[in-house]
Amino acid sequence: MRIIGLTGSIGMGKSVTARLFAEAGVPVHDADAAVHRLYEGAAVAPIAAAFPDAVVDGKVDRTRLGPLVMNDAAALARLEAIVHPLVRREEEAFLARAAADGAAVAVLDIPLLFETGADRRVDFVVVVSAPAAVQRARVLRRPGMTEEKFAAILAKQLPDAEKRRRADFIVDSSGGFDSARTQVRAILRAVACREPRRSSAAPDGSPPGDSGSPATSHDA
Repeated sequence: MRIIGLTGSIGMGKSVTARLFAEAGVPVHDADAAVHRLYEGAAVAPIAAAFPDAVVDGKVDRTRLGPLVMNDAAALARLEAIVHPLVRREEEAFLARAAADGAAVAVLDIPLLFETGADRRVDFVVVVSAPAAVQRARVLRRPGMTEEKFAAILAKQLPDAEKRRRADFIVDSSGGFDSARTQVRAILRAVACREPRRSSAAPDGSPPGDSGSPATSHDA
């Protein structure tokens, strides 16, 4: 089974692209949705112990949690130490189910794929991208979004140009749904016959050209 890591900066169209992979019959695991589930389940108790003010009515309140870790590297590291292993466990269970079902391809939709080093454990990386002006217009149309919030989010993400450089495939989402759908179908045809990046990885599991550990981040 070929594993595709799907990523892209905010406003680039990654969620829509994930739906296009699902539309093509590919099982898709949404890491952010997994975090949402964990914030109502397995992650509640350990987060309550570490950040008592972030839990309300038995659930993690993201609006309270965010400010507690936004500008505190130590607090962010504590949160990641709780959440990342739980998300990874859900991801592994998803991949096991997909393999058992005979899927030829599975997609891991991970917003911070490069930032968390998750690109090391996939066969191909697909980056969804669009011109900066398109990205900005999309994001600022979101309820409650401001220029300041947009800048803060971008500061936590690897620049789009670097993501594109490190991608195996790029989906340009600026041309609309039909164009993106065509690109997704072409990618699925290509991964069926291209050598996976993991088969040519360095002995430590890093992909070719990767000489260092990426910064860890988490969008609370």
